Amino acid sequence: MSSPVWSAELTTSDAARTRAVAARIGGQLRAGDLVLLSGELGAGKTTFTQGLGEGLGVRGGIISPTFVLVRIHPSVSGGVPLVHVDAYRLESAGEVDDLDLESTLDSSVTVIEWGEGRVEHLSPNRLHIRLTRAVGGDALDFEADDDEPRTLSVQAYGERWEGQKLL
Repeated sequence: MSSPVWSAELTTSDAARTRAVAARIGGQLRAGDLVLLSGELGAGKTTFTQGLGEGLGVRGGIISPTFVLVRIHPSVSGGVPLVHVDAYRLESAGEVDDLDLESTLDSSVTVIEWGEGRVEHLSPNRLHIRLTRAVGGDALDFEADDDEPRTLSVQAYGERWEGQKLL
């Protein structure tokens, strides 16, 4: 695996701030960009994707594509669509290839949750964002998720991201 061209880390205070940071990043993305999101259950991957969608100007209603695997959110402003993928149930790069993401990769922003170790072959130019929540008590208690801080660790790979900072 290649080394990142840069990395950064930021802590957000709650889900609203996480969405706001993601919206700022989304406003800088363009067709062909690949974003991998990783983190435990409840870390805020879908919340982050909602913010990216706001920044891209795509149609709202972004929810996790866990059961359909891929959702496409068209732009409402003439921009690029957002392809939102959940690779949680996929076991290999071959199963990712079966989704035919290559057909939309160049014309959209593709965000893949749970893709680490399975989707890096899609593009040498990508962002890998790991979301970590401050866990207090039961790690599966999602009741207070929106009010918990999140740490966003960003690694940028490839020529596309050389010299560009998003945070």
